[in-house]
Amino acid sequence: MRMEKKTKFVEQALILVNELLASGVFRLVVNAPEISARCVPGQFVMVRQPWWTDPFLRRPLSIAGADAKQGTLTLIYRVVGHGTELLESARVGDKLDILGPLGKGFDLSGERLLLIGGGMGLAPLLFAAGRCCPKPVEVLAGGRTGDELFWAGLFGVVCDKVHITTDDGSLGICGTCVDAMPELLRTGAYDGVLTCGPRPMMKRVAEVAGAAGIRTQVSLEEHMACGMGVCLSCTCGASDGGTRQICKDGPVFPAEEVDWT
Repeated sequence: MRMEKKTKFVEQALILVNELLASGVFRLVVNAPEISARCVPGQFVMVRQPWWTDPFLRRPLSIAGADAKQGTLTLIYRVVGHGTELLESARVGDKLDILGPLGKGFDLSGERLLLIGGGMGLAPLLFAAGRCCPKPVEVLAGGRTGDELFWAGLFGVVCDKVHITTDDGSLGICGTCVDAMPELLRTGAYDGVLTCGPRPMMKRVAEVAGAAGIRTQVSLEEHMACGMGVCLSCTCGASDGGTRQICKDGPVFPAEEVDWT
């Protein structure tokens, strides 16, 4: 009888780092050798502390980095509710119950990729940028103010160029990522765009890139309970009139397959 290769794991992952990056944003590094050896950029994990009773369900977090040799997994999260408040209170030496890797990730086969993200959507793009090396890769990162763009330093380690936009003009170009795209696309000779962030932003990114003839992959976000396609809570519309489950069929999709209405 043929045995299927196991593709996801539940690990009791030891916390190695849980540090503040910016107001309400933390970098979490855990020892998760099985997941870190198999995950690809764009995938995610479901996380909970073993003693959680409220909330009982795991919380989905994008994978921001993985080191298979060290057996470590990096997650970047923003404190937005009770579950992430509990994560914030976790200490080095505590353990987390982590399920993953889950979902389908990015296709990184392009020779010159432009990564475009806003807010916490930049987390999976950071993982993608690291995996693209040594191929050239650039990131266009947007935020409301310069205080939100701590990401510049993280991407600067792995990207050839980091382009910044802020709504208030306090750092980089004044405006949004979409505002900065036309000039970049005229000069960058990109053959692919990866994007993650607010849905309206991704829709516009896909439209601008598509008009320039550049293939775009989008990473969708949605509330989910199980992360494995059982609960159907993360169903989204597809351009063919059907539906897709973000946790199982995505979270990464070709932009043209998404129903943006």
